[in-house]
Amino acid sequence: MSINVGDKAPDFTLVTLGSNGPETFTLSEAIGSKNIVLLFVPMAFTGGCTKEFCDISQNISTYDQLDATVLGISGDNPFAQAAWAEKEGITISLLADYEHSATEAYGVAYQSFLPEKNLIMGGVPKRSAFVIDKQGVVQYAEVLEVPSDMPDFEAIQQCLKGL
Repeated sequence: MSINVGDKAPDFTLVTLGSNGPETFTLSEAIGSKNIVLLFVPMAFTGGCTKEFCDISQNISTYDQLDATVLGISGDNPFAQAAWAEKEGITISLLADYEHSATEAYGVAYQSFLPEKNLIMGGVPKRSAFVIDKQGVVQYAEVLEVPSDMPDFEAIQQCLKGL
């Protein structure tokens, strides 16, 4: 079951690759200073995920003006994410959900990711978007079943404008 609007955002601690190596990021420590946009994607180095995070990176000033921090989450390890970000020019913070704990907490895991293409891995995150306000409450939730579908970024921005 996925998280819905009005729910308290589940806390998590994930790894990101900082300038001095692996660092932990805990959601509850970030709540309160800015609104947060969590973007779950299936996996690094794929077309749709790259397009989504590159588009967000190119338009990050929009989210800055809306007092929001954008965080990208995938099940890849932080070193793969860093290589992906460097190769593609992705500038948003990427969080490695290698053990799928955040994916499961938000209820956005595939049981089997694209079995018709022989990608049968379980636990891969569905492309999803959540807006969390400064009180830690989910104000927007969108979970997509089709990996190539993109979140409604206009709706996300409208939500942020109302906070």
